[in-house]
Amino acid sequence: MPTTMTSTPRSPDLISTLVGIVGANQVLTEPADIAPFITDWRGRYRGAARCVVRPAHTAEVAAVVKACAETGTAIVPQGGNTSLCGAATPDAAGEAVVLSLGRLNRVLALDTGNNTITVEAGCTLAAVQEAARAADRLFPLALASEGSCQIGGNLSTNAGGVQVLRYGNARELTLGLEVVLPNGEVWAGLRGLRKDNTGYDLKHLFIGAEGTLGVITAAVLKLFPLPKRQTTCWLNVASPAAAVTLLNAAKSAFDAQLTAFELVSETALQLVLKNIPGAARPVDASPWYVLAEFSDAEPASVEAWLAARLAAGEVSDGVLAASETQAGKLWALREHISEAQKIEGVSIKHDVAVPVSRIADFLAAADAALAKSYPGIRVVAFGHVGDGNLHYNLSKPDAQDNAAFLARQPQVNRIVHDLVHAFAGSISAEHGLGQLKRDEILRYKSAVEMATMRSIKQALDPHGLMNPGKVL
Repeated sequence: MPTTMTSTPRSPDLISTLVGIVGANQVLTEPADIAPFITDWRGRYRGAARCVVRPAHTAEVAAVVKACAETGTAIVPQGGNTSLCGAATPDAAGEAVVLSLGRLNRVLALDTGNNTITVEAGCTLAAVQEAARAADRLFPLALASEGSCQIGGNLSTNAGGVQVLRYGNARELTLGLEVVLPNGEVWAGLRGLRKDNTGYDLKHLFIGAEGTLGVITAAVLKLFPLPKRQTTCWLNVASPAAAVTLLNAAKSAFDAQLTAFELVSETALQLVLKNIPGAARPVDASPWYVLAEFSDAEPASVEAWLAARLAAGEVSDGVLAASETQAGKLWALREHISEAQKIEGVSIKHDVAVPVSRIADFLAAADAALAKSYPGIRVVAFGHVGDGNLHYNLSKPDAQDNAAFLARQPQVNRIVHDLVHAFAGSISAEHGLGQLKRDEILRYKSAVEMATMRSIKQALDPHGLMNPGKVL
């Protein structure tokens, strides 16, 4: 059940209070100004808001949250608004305040001796990557939306991306947080410690909570040595099972030097080639492809290893990037899949995780079940085979047929998610629950888990004002 929000009479003075905190130019009330903040990236959800507030620093965030708490006004924290589950979109009531964090965009500290960077929540992921690179360091979180997504949103959804295989997801890359709690108090937890066993590790409550427990305003993030060289290759494989076999062989041969291992279907590649200008097929067509990246490995060693895989028939064809430019073009094919799908039209998306060893079995079972129930279905499958995270998206090739198919989303989700659950997986790997999967999760999480989550929500946000209607 969703958390019930306490009903409080609407305060006509709230807008003037917020103006007094952040300034008139940073409180948006006109419909045209609010519009970009109340529609999600996919265009699936559209809400309404009393206003959009754009604070400049943590003290202003705290004051805004306190003012909303005192008037019983719901708050929807928002970063780059790139959520794929409607997590940053307000409901249609028009009572909530959207708290846009884009002005909190400063790098607060960079400690090369401790290999940490401290940044505000509104920094784009690309800006954090660049700040690290300027200090000869790597911040390894890498997403297709890195130019617009923000660190606060990355942490609130526990983002993954293409280098989880080597470096872990956002949770594993975070050492400390600063959070504004639902009552306006600030938890100052910006500690760059790798060992701190002094009670509950509170940061893990807020990472992945999608803004339902508080507002992340800053974070201490791990940095790593910047790789001096990277070797990128695009490989043709016969099946997902062959890709998993190749993954395990690569891990055995290169261990931590294998930093990314992505799976792409021919159907997904075709959409990119059709809809993204300048996209070009790197090698002859194959049912499936692997995009692999090796960091600080000897290029000759990678080339020799690939030659052995070709000779053994584990790979049928491939290309080894001869330059950074060519590597960038290979990565663009993978990173533009979501954009290509958006251009093609609306689809039923799934962000699931299964054990790596069960990827092939899941795909075979899901493909068969859906083809039986929905003949002619188009499956666009791709994802992070190195950590078992698949993006499994479904549509009909014909737009007229697709409209009717989309109306069957609950039934389609049941087929996919029941199979994910049967394979000991998760129905949300890195996109979160938002409002898209808030009710769906009730089928798969135990009553004990749900009750514990509600207890935490009640303890921190008893009036249900933080991002209501999301997660719970």
